[in-house]
Amino acid sequence: MPDAAAHLPFYYGSIARSEAEEYLKLAGMSDGLFLLRQCLRSLGGYVLSMVCNLQFYHYAIERQMNGTYAIAGGKAHCGPEELCEFYSKDADGLCCTLRKPCNRPSGVEPQPGVFDSMRDNMVREYVRQTWRLEGDALEQAIISQAPQVEKLIATTAHERMPWYHGNIARDEAERRLYSGAQPDGKFLLRDKKENGAYALSLVYGKTVYHYRIDQDKSGKYSIPEGTKFDTLWQLVEYLKLKPDGLIFYLRESCPNPSMAASAAPAPPTHPSVSKNLGPLNADGYTPEPVGKSRVLPMDTSVYESPYSDPEELKDKKLFLKRDHLMIDEVELGAGNFGCVKKGVYKMRKKQIDVAIKVLKSNNEKTVRDEMMTEAQIMHQLDNPYIVRMIGVCEAESLMLVMEMASGGPLNKFLSSKKDEITVSNIVELMHQVSMGMKYLEEKNFVHRDLAARNVLLVNQHYAKISDFGLSKALGADDSYYKARTAGKWPLKWYAPECILYHKFSSKSDVWSYGVTMWEAFSYGQKPYKKMKGPEVISFIEQGKRMDCPTECPAEIYALMMQCWTYSWEERPGFFSVENTIRTYYYSIATKTENGPKAEDKSKAAFP
Repeated sequence: MPDAAAHLPFYYGSIARSEAEEYLKLAGMSDGLFLLRQCLRSLGGYVLSMVCNLQFYHYAIERQMNGTYAIAGGKAHCGPEELCEFYSKDADGLCCTLRKPCNRPSGVEPQPGVFDSMRDNMVREYVRQTWRLEGDALEQAIISQAPQVEKLIATTAHERMPWYHGNIARDEAERRLYSGAQPDGKFLLRDKKENGAYALSLVYGKTVYHYRIDQDKSGKYSIPEGTKFDTLWQLVEYLKLKPDGLIFYLRESCPNPSMAASAAPAPPTHPSVSKNLGPLNADGYTPEPVGKSRVLPMDTSVYESPYSDPEELKDKKLFLKRDHLMIDEVELGAGNFGCVKKGVYKMRKKQIDVAIKVLKSNNEKTVRDEMMTEAQIMHQLDNPYIVRMIGVCEAESLMLVMEMASGGPLNKFLSSKKDEITVSNIVELMHQVSMGMKYLEEKNFVHRDLAARNVLLVNQHYAKISDFGLSKALGADDSYYKARTAGKWPLKWYAPECILYHKFSSKSDVWSYGVTMWEAFSYGQKPYKKMKGPEVISFIEQGKRMDCPTECPAEIYALMMQCWTYSWEERPGFFSVENTIRTYYYSIATKTENGPKAEDKSKAAFP
């Protein structure tokens, strides 16, 4: 059963989304540029990756039971080549027509998938044993039955993988993983005693972590709350590209000693383009290569959740014990509520630096209730680009314990470093903010107070969203929150529907994100100059918007203007906003990071 797309020069086989985007970037990012790759989630399917308006689009192509191929909601075609030919003439729902194939570079062959090397033999063996056929009859049966049989046998393909160890106990799994070298990412899959369940055992920091693999009613497998897959081997291959809830990527299989070496398929090797890329981040894309002096977010201790270790997760509670908290007398800041102090929180296996929001003892009940609301909301959130709430401590006063972000507010940092921080650096930070806001949008949270003052820096290249005092969790069926009365609101950051109708949604957060971008690219200036609240409302109602900051790129200002679309229904969501700023950051990162001026600024700005 040869791959139906194997002969196409623009077919890359089993490559990751990030690698596809890298090939498209290298080929020039022209409108309609496209390539085809194997789909990891859909057996026998493909993904059409293409470019339009400097953005990447990825369309899943599923193979139907009758052997035809179709993009969801589109027409069926007899093969992937015919499908691509059709969309080169008619966009039919795509972002644009396919105009130019991104052919494989010389010497690069389609990358075989992990299942490809064993699929043909397994299908042949199954058909022969089931129908007891040989010769021409067997060959015809294989051709006619392959689409139906392939999914059936794929569900047992993991049994032939070197990382599958069958029904072994947890202790035995740890013994095997500790045998020999223990590099981060060494793993194995095993059966659990419970009905048909599985467990994934993974080494990180010389410690073995165990993750349950659930199977839902439809038969799909997943780590709890993770992405779902038809088969176990697909899940494993995906976790090699993206942790998706694990403490680390799957990197190296721990071979099953009872499996003959000849029976184990060779692990797929990735094309040479991937060797030049850095590690994938939490959102699954690869940052541009950077200089050695650069500190990436994932290189910092606070990038990883304090509770990524399952043992630490057992102790995750909203209320913390006072004797686990050490408070420094040094104040990081102060406000009407009280002050923020530096501290250390002792967890089960480690100690982490924290910022402690201490409530004044004479503060009224309303302020206390507001702090508790903020704590309860933040405690539910866990994302690298959001300041994580560790918990609440009630002792000499009420204290909110949060992750440390020692760089302080973005607006103050930029205003003090105006001559040292590059535009590329600001784009990078604002892209991180968009990823954090996209996470909130997916979780159905509305922030309601996004501003540069509430974006805190871990270091010059790492930003986190903070201050959830006004935030609201929407109901599953709600698209917005309506406040009963107007409070002491930051009107200059608010969308028209917030000011006029007290309606708040992720789309109103997008408006605030536009204002936050304006603050960042104007190096911490205050928006709307000296206008008062009513003047700002009148200014917006007249169709006016703030001018482009002096050093702000035209592409970024265009995104600001999209964020300031008057009608919230027509305003883009964070899924679109994040994709736009990410694409722009890709387009400038290498040029600006490699420039001598940018490099000098980077070294001077933040120790």
